[in-house]
Amino acid sequence: QVPLVESGGGLVQPGGSLRLSCAASGRTARDYAIGWFRQAPGKEREFVATITWSALSTLYAESIEGRFTISRDHAKNTVYLQMNSLKPEDTAVYFCAAGFHLSGSQGEYDYWGQGTQVTVSS
Repeated sequence: QVPLVESGGGLVQPGGSLRLSCAASGRTARDYAIGWFRQAPGKEREFVATITWSALSTLYAESIEGRFTISRDHAKNTVYLQMNSLKPEDTAVYFCAAGFHLSGSQGEYDYWGQGTQVTVSS
């Protein structure tokens, strides 16, 4: 098991920024890649970004590339998603997930957090 807890969501105006955190625990947390996904109302969950825990390789969805940055802090066992230039269409519940491979496919991820709501609105 790799318990994951997201935090940092909230309400922000268009053009604003938020930083999401994904805290991972458990002895095997360092073996996993950590990905961010999001699900907007009435839509399917979609890939946002992912990072390998040890190799610092990353992968981004085209829709957010250049605006979002994924990073990790080994000492804190935490992965961050810095979101800048937010748009109303970024409104969604954001989930982090742990998997063995750097992938944009949800099926590659074995463990999921509960999600944190991000709302972009004026």
